[in-house]
Amino acid sequence: MNRPVQDFHLLLRILHWLMALMILLMLIIGVGMVSTTGPLYPSLLALHRPIGVVILVLAGARLVLRLRTGAPPLPEDLPAAQKLAARGSHLLLYLAMVGLPLIGWGMLSAGGYPVEMTKGFALPAILPHDLTLFALLRQAHTLIALLFFALILAHLAAALVHGLIRRDGVLESMTIGHADTTQSVRQPEPEAPSPAEDGNMPSSTDES
Repeated sequence: MNRPVQDFHLLLRILHWLMALMILLMLIIGVGMVSTTGPLYPSLLALHRPIGVVILVLAGARLVLRLRTGAPPLPEDLPAAQKLAARGSHLLLYLAMVGLPLIGWGMLSAGGYPVEMTKGFALPAILPHDLTLFALLRQAHTLIALLFFALILAHLAAALVHGLIRRDGVLESMTIGHADTTQSVRQPEPEAPSPAEDGNMPSSTDES
């Protein structure tokens, strides 16, 4: 699919915002799970597990698409340190989107808990049953989730700076996109020739 060079691929933009909603939902569910041990906990856990697996699958597909289609260049006037921070933050975001669900899956496997996608269907264990490993992965899962939340806030703040303050087109590249300037520009119609050019202007000899 052809697209303006300053935009991300359309499918990549769709995946970005779909995953953003799912990750936000996961963070809300995670906070609810930590703050309650009441009757809502089993329902929250039943949502948390399959959504995490779906995010893992979508993150893999998004990474492949990103590698195949590339990314638009950052603004030329952006300081080198900010360009490095932008690339580093994107790498950390991908690592978190892939690593966090994998750690959660491994944690449940080590604890002997099934990763139920639907009633009667569970994913296989990826780690042996080990309660010490379960406790270690549980701490790692919590810590990485908190760091992921902080990274998302920083990513959102940077997007708002680009969109509202710098207005350099970076935010548009992952939202509505830019107009396709690769299409041919309509050529202006030629102007009608003046009387002097088409030979219709009367000469001085005609007037005499």
